[in-house]
Amino acid sequence: MRYGYVMTIRTTVDIPGPLHDKLRHRAEQSGTSIRALVIRAIEQAYSVEKRGGYVTGPLVAGPGKLGPAFPEDENPHDLVFS
Repeated sequence: MRYGYVMTIRTTVDIPGPLHDKLRHRAEQSGTSIRALVIRAIEQAYSVEKRGGYVTGPLVAGPGKLGPAFPEDENPHDLVFS
C-alpha cells in the first residue's frame, strides 16, 4: 500500500541490538532500508481486518469432568468454581 502525500510522524523506538542487526542485514540483502522494512511489517500486520472463526471446540483445553447437561438442581457457582 502506497500513500500519496501524507504527513509523516517521526518516532523513536528502542530496538534490541540483535534484532537491529537482523533488520540491518535483511535490509542490505533486499536492497532497501530498515525504515521501509518496518513500515511494510506494520502495514501487513494492521492492513487486513482479521475476523475470528466460529468456535468449534472447547474454549479451555485440558482434563476435567463435564457438568450436568441440564443443571436445574445445581448451583451455577458450583459448576464455575469447581
